[in-house]
Amino acid sequence: MNAAMAPNAQGVGTPGRRTVYSLCGMCAVRCPMEVTVEDGRATWLQGNPHDVAIGASLCAKGAAGLALEADDERPQTPLIRLGERGEGRWRRASWDEALDYIAEKLQETMAEHGSRGIALSDRGGPFVDLTRTFVTALGSPNYFNHDATCGGNVHNAARATYGFSHAGLIPDLMRTKHLVLYGRNIIESLMVKEAKGFMAAVSRGMRVTYIDPRASKTACKASRYWQVRPNSDYALNLALIHEILKRECYDKAFVDRFVLGMDVLRKAVKDSTPEWQAPHTGIPAAELRAFVDEIAGQMPHVLFNPGWMTARHKQSFQVSRTALILNALMGNLECPGGYIIAKPPEYYGRKSLQALTTRVPKVTEPRVDGAGTTRPTWDPSIGMLHQLFAAMETGQPYGIGAYIAYRHDPLTAMPDTEALKRALDKLNLLVSIDVRYCETGWYADVILPESTYLERANILTQLPGPVPVMLMRDQAVAPRFDSRPAWWIFREILRRMGQKEALDFETIEELWNWQLEGTGVTVAELRETGIVPLAEVPRITPRDKLRFPTPSGKIEIDSSLLAAAGLPVLPPYEPREAPTGDAFTLLFGRPPTLAHGQSLNNPLLNEIAPEQQVWLHPERAAALGVRDGDMVEISGGAYSGRLKAHVTPWIHPEAAFLLHGYGATVPVATRALGRGIADQRLQHGKLYEFDPAGGGNALTETIVRIRPAPEHEQEVAR
Repeated sequence: MNAAMAPNAQGVGTPGRRTVYSLCGMCAVRCPMEVTVEDGRATWLQGNPHDVAIGASLCAKGAAGLALEADDERPQTPLIRLGERGEGRWRRASWDEALDYIAEKLQETMAEHGSRGIALSDRGGPFVDLTRTFVTALGSPNYFNHDATCGGNVHNAARATYGFSHAGLIPDLMRTKHLVLYGRNIIESLMVKEAKGFMAAVSRGMRVTYIDPRASKTACKASRYWQVRPNSDYALNLALIHEILKRECYDKAFVDRFVLGMDVLRKAVKDSTPEWQAPHTGIPAAELRAFVDEIAGQMPHVLFNPGWMTARHKQSFQVSRTALILNALMGNLECPGGYIIAKPPEYYGRKSLQALTTRVPKVTEPRVDGAGTTRPTWDPSIGMLHQLFAAMETGQPYGIGAYIAYRHDPLTAMPDTEALKRALDKLNLLVSIDVRYCETGWYADVILPESTYLERANILTQLPGPVPVMLMRDQAVAPRFDSRPAWWIFREILRRMGQKEALDFETIEELWNWQLEGTGVTVAELRETGIVPLAEVPRITPRDKLRFPTPSGKIEIDSSLLAAAGLPVLPPYEPREAPTGDAFTLLFGRPPTLAHGQSLNNPLLNEIAPEQQVWLHPERAAALGVRDGDMVEISGGAYSGRLKAHVTPWIHPEAAFLLHGYGATVPVATRALGRGIADQRLQHGKLYEFDPAGGGNALTETIVRIRPAPEHEQEVAR
């Protein structure tokens, strides 16, 4: 039996029953978890109790990991396409045949376009050292994560302002007095640690201001809810800054020492009064002033979350950036009750894991999306995926011939499915590596089945934080089908491409031991608890030693990155006309039981998945003749579908809201097939519309049309 497939005999416990430590694979959060294995089968999943922040808790998605393991509706062997793309005709292949086929197509691509004509995208997260190493070993700069449709704008806004990602800001919620959330739906877009910390903080009296056109479950826990107009958050933030500066209720000592560009800020907001913002946002000037009165007495223990759902329109980079500037005005960085800046192991005198990328030569070719070169504000370590697809279509700035989507489903994640398919059709090779049948896989040339997260071990990872930690995902059980772990798949492709040195390891333990060299941590320690902290207690950096990794060493309102890109530091707010008649601004989100498009076919999660409905405000619904529970038709471009209307005042009148991840078309994923409609297919024309500074797709600028469904359908529905 191949070493990559062999059941892992490690773990803690008796011969028939043992405990294996892993990381949940049911969404992108990857919570630390404990797996009980009995007689070779996983029988119980819970949070890893050695991680005190999560304890034994898992969410519904995590608990459904056993259902994923038992599910037969997933790829069971390598498949090579027959017929046209998307036709659904496949033939089974051995691993050798499938990998040889891929290597041959990669060689053809390199002959036509050079090494740079190969690209890969994944979901990002803790294991990207592997995928970046694979792409770099092939000689291409074109690694991408999924953040063009997620956190790309807020990530790049933080880099332009603080010099590091927003992920480096860790809220000290138990000592926070006031948390401000811009659509950050903590209760439903579920990170278990964050949700537990949030609820504990609310219970002990933390105030919450929640800003969103839709009242999510998180809004129900808030002290204040502002139902802003869609995409108007930037105007609100400009007015907040105006009022704070006017009253001088900010941390002057912190700002004088650590902030560059206050003169630029004052000029940008001089006319952005509370009265000015009111017609743009819908928030009365008096309410904004009352909010400023409140936080003036609570700083520095006031946190402005820079947002995720803000990151989806053409000025959302500036929404996140102004939220980050508000944090600087509060003086809340590196202080109790504020944001603690995440620390690497070296901060505590420890050594980081060895990076696999150090085993391969650096690539000097420019990225195809211009990230870090022609687009200085775009982080080249994550890229902007829509520009990869643009290059597939146009051949500019150079051609792309091969694309590997690893546990990433752009045909579900990216807007305008038909436009994306036109780009993919230009490829010589499209490969999907996944644990499930996804839309992109069904359109691919080759499907490679990755073993489920319970069936595989991954490379080790470390997470910076107040206390940095090292984490292990160990293999709990043997694969049920003819699948392989990612490290083995990428190793075998590289060997066929004559690049064996990059991942020249025969076993995962050999790879782990190489990563751990010099760290003082052993494989045995990680297997014992799954998580190893690299310090006993967190430390806050003294103010006299605090420095930001920007060119100036300060928080840059007058951003050098924006200047290099020729972009305005704080441009004027761009107002939008309100949609009228049957037109609505489309918003989307997800419930706590589903993770985007990857969960709906899970046997357990499908049973408890909510019915997809379209949220409409009573005033707009009445004007259309629509009552709660009526069937309506929603359309965007040439795509349309029918859903029940959920008529509620908890959605802004200008907006319509849908749950994301529905409308699947893959016939062998039978539970999800045909259930609901695909919001990404309604986002017609949005594949190449993006925030110029942050790069993220302008998804929430989509306008859809909604009308009552034909009368006979209403009768059937009732």
